[in-house]
Amino acid sequence: MASLIEELITTLEQEYEIYEKLVPIEEKKTKIIVKGDLESLQQITEQEQGIVEKINHLERKRAEVVNNIGIVIGKDPQILRVQTIIEILDKQPKEQQQLTRVHEKLKKTVLKLADINEHNNSLIQQSLEMIEFNMNFIQSAQMLTMNNGYNKGASQFDTPVMGTGIFDTKQ
Repeated sequence: MASLIEELITTLEQEYEIYEKLVPIEEKKTKIIVKGDLESLQQITEQEQGIVEKINHLERKRAEVVNNIGIVIGKDPQILRVQTIIEILDKQPKEQQQLTRVHEKLKKTVLKLADINEHNNSLIQQSLEMIEFNMNFIQSAQMLTMNNGYNKGASQFDTPVMGTGIFDTKQ
């Protein structure tokens, strides 16, 4: 069991280190979104994908270790959480302290990333709304200029009204 706990601590430490590397990338992404630099946004998204693949690998490894710990202690691995394992380690204060420390660091970093991502999503949503507004404005302006044409006899000639645009304003 001790080796499984050590493996869990090591895996969580590795996850923490990767998540810590992701924080400045996400903060940089915020600046890129604000600038509207699509090329840089594409590059940073590709960089994120590589990091996410590493996180997914470590997350599968963590789940496997927790599953093995559950089998050893006779608990259902599907409902076993790191916090539960920490509580079980009351007779092993050193491992309990290490696991608690890495678990808290990881939790804090993940929450920070969630906040940054929520902010980035909000910025992207605002950008999309602005694009939709501009598209509708341009479409309205085009329709107005097309419908206000007069011929030599000072009578208005019929111009077909433009169809629906890319964005549906009724949604």
